[in-house]
Amino acid sequence: MTVEESDLPGVGKKHVVELDGEELVIVTHNTGKREVFKRPDSDTDSEKLFELSDDLARTVGTILEGAYFQPVEAEKRQTTLPGGILLEWYEVQPGSPLAGETIAGAHIGRRTGVNVVAIERSGQTVDSPGPDTELREGDTLVVTGTNEECDAFERLLAGEE
Repeated sequence: MTVEESDLPGVGKKHVVELDGEELVIVTHNTGKREVFKRPDSDTDSEKLFELSDDLARTVGTILEGAYFQPVEAEKRQTTLPGGILLEWYEVQPGSPLAGETIAGAHIGRRTGVNVVAIERSGQTVDSPGPDTELREGDTLVVTGTNEECDAFERLLAGEE
């Protein structure tokens, strides 16, 4: 798969993505509006599929990127944020030494450097959990940190530290 980028003076940018013999053409206007076209091949006219506002395009982009939902249960899910900071999801497995501990009591930040930014628990999301939030088996912790910090947290979560 290749992605070609070109400037459209006075309009914005055009990206062409090759998809199994077809091309997906995305025009990003200077206003933020995105137009998405499909072109069967480079010799054929494009067919406009849809248009998105800037906010909607960003929301769709985060959905496609996996920030809203990970369709495959993976041992380690990660998203890279600007500056190389990772956003990762970890499940508190039965028998984890963190189960039953509070965020502060486990000294997660001091021991690993990660920040717990949310907890998915029983279909609900605990946003910005405080230091007194107790971690439970089955919780999915959403953390931010560097690759090394996330690796250290994974070891702590598994009882390897």
